[in-house]
Amino acid sequence: MSFFAILFALLIEQARPLAQSNPIHAGVRAWALSVSRNFDAGKPHHGWVAWSLAVLVPAAVTLAIHWLLVWGLGWPFAVIWSIAVLYLTLGFRQFSHHFTGIRDALESGDEDAARERLAHWQRVDVGVLPRSEIVRHVIEYSVLAAHRHVFGVLVWFSVLAALGLGPAGAVLYRLAEFVSRYWHPRQQSRTQPVSAALQRACAQAWTVIDWLPARLTALSFAVVGSFEEAIEGWRFHAQHFPDDNDGVVLAATAGAINVRLGGESLKARTLVDAPQGPAADAELGGSDSTPGREPEVGHLRSVVGLVWRSVVVWMLLLALLTLARLLG
Repeated sequence: MSFFAILFALLIEQARPLAQSNPIHAGVRAWALSVSRNFDAGKPHHGWVAWSLAVLVPAAVTLAIHWLLVWGLGWPFAVIWSIAVLYLTLGFRQFSHHFTGIRDALESGDEDAARERLAHWQRVDVGVLPRSEIVRHVIEYSVLAAHRHVFGVLVWFSVLAALGLGPAGAVLYRLAEFVSRYWHPRQQSRTQPVSAALQRACAQAWTVIDWLPARLTALSFAVVGSFEEAIEGWRFHAQHFPDDNDGVVLAATAGAINVRLGGESLKARTLVDAPQGPAADAELGGSDSTPGREPEVGHLRSVVGLVWRSVVVWMLLLALLTLARLLG
């Protein structure tokens, strides 16, 4: 029944997207803040205790509700519960408005508006980034957002649902991603400061949890894009990016649509600190960049097509698995 839960969740999310300011997301932030205040005492084991409470407890509650519905009311109610959980954790509309606004601004020639929207989206100072670098950053941020909001959730939901654990995988993945970002050192000026031990626990757990989804996302991009170039980028250029899992996704994306990506938007510094001018262009075009064409606005539409074709492939695969299970 995973196929139907995902299908209806995506349809509902497209028709009525979740508002940015909603009580669910506010409650998650409040939960993370409460956990860090009460359980983050600075020791390594305290970091893991805080991470487990913030991520595993909500996932366990989600699983308990699923089992209660299955045993008490039947599978239809359990499917409705899965749809509700996926609606909160899965979907493009949680970030696509940023992408669309920047793309429209670039297509109309308003680069200042594009820079302003990019700065608002990622909460960084973009300075006077040239047009090609705006496009490059938008591609990188958008592809990673699609991976974390859609494909990663699909992987963990599908795997754990197949094991009878309902939508717990979707909650596990999204909360692991959220706390790794919420408790990241760059966020501490806007949130409750946390210890280095908790930050390390979040980063290590997120690396493990995102390992398989990142590679399945890269593989799906290769299947629906330029396969050989995507695999080559994955093999030889993923290590050029600061994060291993993100590097796999971005390197495969670069090969799939033949665009040069460099990972500058992922480095632990604000964009205003990035060098400008010919020296910077030489650096961006050097070993830290993937092969491919200079980023252009047309590549943004290629990214949209790549992502949606991958979603179709995922849904077809799930539909075939569901049909085989029903017939078997």
